[in-house]
Amino acid sequence: MPGIDEFMSQVPVAQLANQLGVDEQTAARTAKAAGAALLGGMEANAKDPGGAASLEKALTQHDPGMLDSGVDLGKVDTDDGAKIVSNVFGDKQGQVVDALGGLGGAQGALDSGLIAKALPLLAPLVMSFLAKSFTGHQQAGAAQAGAGGGLGDVLGGLLGGGSGGGGGLGDILGSLTGGGGSGGGGLGDVLGGLLGGGKH
Repeated sequence: MPGIDEFMSQVPVAQLANQLGVDEQTAARTAKAAGAALLGGMEANAKDPGGAASLEKALTQHDPGMLDSGVDLGKVDTDDGAKIVSNVFGDKQGQVVDALGGLGGAQGALDSGLIAKALPLLAPLVMSFLAKSFTGHQQAGAAQAGAGGGLGDVLGGLLGGGSGGGGGLGDILGSLTGGGGSGGGGLGDVLGGLLGGGKH
């Protein structure tokens, strides 16, 4: 999955491990799951024209070059991060955290408490990463009639699932658990329901 792997290559995992009080391997797995879930939630929202327009507007308020020269997690605006997480997941936030926390596998289950702490730290990084990807997509001349479609394409590409983002997301999360996509499927269902149930 080039998109999430590219994002992970720019996440300061050692700093994140420090902030979360865990080893680097656990921090990396937590960051990958949280990052994939945020992108998956954004893709679910971008399927709605209003959601896509809102997300595009939010992207303009985040520096696409934030990750270029390294990030100091101590300077990340976690209040902004919490707002992003709330906007992405709405009233499904608890379900998403629980679903991620239920992902197990050979390396052991992810910790929902760590996911909850990591999301607001990582959300501004995900926005910066997406802003840069979207800007690059536009500059590459892929001018589509509907801006939302363009953003949806970028998100689908980053998740490796094209229009079926749930599948790509399930693959990413499945890779964290040593195989089975059952956990990813459950999370995919929650994210897929972001528009259906209780849209804020």
